Amino acid sequence: MEQFLMVAAAHFLALLSPGPDFFLVARTSVNAGWRVAGGACLGIALANGLFIVTAFAGVSILREGSTLFVALQLAGCAYLLYIGALFLRHAGHSSLAASDNGLVQPSRGWLHSLAQGFLSGMLNPKNALFYASLASMVATTSVVWKIAYAAWMFTVVAVWDLLVAMAIGNRRVLRRFARVLPWLERASGAMLILLASVVLMHLAWG
Repeated sequence: MEQFLMVAAAHFLALLSPGPDFFLVARTSVNAGWRVAGGACLGIALANGLFIVTAFAGVSILREGSTLFVALQLAGCAYLLYIGALFLRHAGHSSLAASDNGLVQPSRGWLHSLAQGFLSGMLNPKNALFYASLASMVATTSVVWKIAYAAWMFTVVAVWDLLVAMAIGNRRVLRRFARVLPWLERASGAMLILLASVVLMHLAWG
């Protein structure tokens, strides 16, 4: 349960830092409303779900203690430390105004929004690396726990993006979120670094 809470918290905190998926949802909501943006939210969640299943299936065939297994865990830790350091270094420099950068065209409907969301999630290289890193942390857990992790992550991605879509049109909410964003980025960075450090200590002392 402690491992679940740590991984779940790291995953959720990582979602709070705006990236390409966030700005797609934001712009679609501004241009077409939160209901159409809901299509993008589902598309992003489906892409994340595909990465989750692929990552968990990939590490499930590794034998605990093998050279490949340890190498995967070390690579995952290195990546989590890297993005954690990036969060800390760039905290406060993310601009929510980027949702209006013109890179994403206004949605032409719910299905079009769904396709945009799925492509955005699939073409974001951080998604594959992030889930592979997390999967390496829980490779020895039971199938039931892996299903619990996958279900949690898929649900949180979908619900969080939908909440963003619903709130983004409220300028007051947007201003408040912008004020706490630097602290959220710092918390995300610290949690990812902590998660990687715990795994490294387990490998060193195991």
